[in-house]
Amino acid sequence: MSIWDDKHGRKHVGIMVDGKRVHRKLPEGATASDAKRVEAELRSAVARAPKKKQVVIPGDPPMAAILALYIEHSEGLRSAETSKHHAKRLGLWAEKYKASQAQEFADHVIRDMSKRIPNRKTGELEPAYAPATINRSLACAKKGLTLAWRHRMTPENYGLRIESVPVNNKREVFLTIAQVQRIASHCSIVAQAAIWGALLTGARRGELFKIEKQHIGKDSITFPSSNTKTAKMRVVPIIPALRPWLYHYPLRMTLYGVQSAWRRARVKAGLPHANFHDLRHSCASILLALGADLYTIGKILGHANVQTTQRYAHLQVEAQREALDRLSDLIVK
Repeated sequence: MSIWDDKHGRKHVGIMVDGKRVHRKLPEGATASDAKRVEAELRSAVARAPKKKQVVIPGDPPMAAILALYIEHSEGLRSAETSKHHAKRLGLWAEKYKASQAQEFADHVIRDMSKRIPNRKTGELEPAYAPATINRSLACAKKGLTLAWRHRMTPENYGLRIESVPVNNKREVFLTIAQVQRIASHCSIVAQAAIWGALLTGARRGELFKIEKQHIGKDSITFPSSNTKTAKMRVVPIIPALRPWLYHYPLRMTLYGVQSAWRRARVKAGLPHANFHDLRHSCASILLALGADLYTIGKILGHANVQTTQRYAHLQVEAQREALDRLSDLIVK
């Protein structure tokens, strides 16, 4: 039995790999669908994982050995599980190439992962993986090749031959308060807490799910450095509109559960293009409209540098233009 409930009602997932049981304990509130999804992801990761027993020929090891080297290295990373997941995704292609064939390996990966497949719901053709996702996996291969070179396993750093896929980061969706209310109205109370938490703090989804009671103070929420993407502690004030939702933290719902709830709700609200991460961008755009400066917004959102916050600068220019247009209207009649 690969899925079961313990005496406290929490769901567990377990599968056998090479005679050993791989076990995952799901958070409180996880549903049967969440458990099945985790089981499927575990089995998929195992199927794609590079084989550990590889015969390494000095000077030109197989890419599977390169990925195994990276996976070992990833144990010390803050996002170890995520890094392993992106690396193991390349297992299928890694068995066919040597380190010296890094460019051919990358081209094959990009070609296959970029194939257009029918969307399960709409039937429309779309890429199997987004460019950013492909790049995350290729970055694992590049790092593994760099490690191999440093360990003198290869005569040169073959990772330099791998080029990233062009990514169009110009997609910008800024939701209004009314639009967020429409989406939230189709969600459970806990999912609503996640939605309003994202909009009213500007926090990333992963940061929201790491909020514990001890992080919630009288007047502010503390995001420890271990819980943030930039590895820097961040303190965000608690505003009146946010306070009622903090009762539901830590969130008694899985990340998968909130993702599913959001996807269903956005369609019902007539906003199928809206992503959960757009709440973070919307926080910035709304604050700009209210007169906040880019420096303050960057601090609230936890940007590592000012350049990241500059993506919202054009919104500030538009607001300035509207203000000057009103001045012009007073003169030119």
